[in-house]
Amino acid sequence: MTEIWRYVLNGVVATAVHYAVLAFNLDVLGFPSAGLANLVAAVFGIAASFAGNRYFVFPDGARAAWQGQALRFASLYGVIALLHGGVMWLWADVLGQDYHLGFLLATGLQFVLSYLGNRTLVFSK
Repeated sequence: MTEIWRYVLNGVVATAVHYAVLAFNLDVLGFPSAGLANLVAAVFGIAASFAGNRYFVFPDGARAAWQGQALRFASLYGVIALLHGGVMWLWADVLGQDYHLGFLLATGLQFVLSYLGNRTLVFSK
């Protein structure tokens, strides 16, 4: 399996975790803001993504010290989470559109930015 397909599979799993927590936050816990609910959910998706990227997508990177990778990864994903949350806030809270579609739009942006960042900044050989 090529690196890009491993990345896609890892992304699907991490996105499923993220989306499940987002839906739980909105539908069960009753968060008043889709943007806030999404930011909380992003923490769970980010944790799943780091583990999958380190050990499955970029396994050569698992030989490096995890602390440095975790710091770079957290920085990258912190910026991406803010962008993702901003898109969700704008789409659902400001524009009043369905959060499901907003999540898909924000996640597409996240996919591109995170692959490029992981490959060049976090898990580079």
